[in-house]
Amino acid sequence: MDVKFNGFPEVGERIVYVREVDVDELPEEVRAGVGGLKKLYAVHSADGERLALVRDRNLAFVLARQNDLAPVTVH
Repeated sequence: MDVKFNGFPEVGERIVYVREVDVDELPEEVRAGVGGLKKLYAVHSADGERLALVRDRNLAFVLARQNDLAPVTVH
């Protein structure tokens, strides 16, 4: 699952939230592309918009930091 997305927050909005997502909660077209994974990690903007889905928590944090964002874990 490798989809390019240019919708990361602008300069003033630096915090993004990382949370675990059950694959069963995702739309069918997304579930079809994740292989046998049972959970993914979502990166969300401050207003709750899902910006990215990745396979593990570390990757979510790396992705955020590579885009000059400050990731925070959400429970």
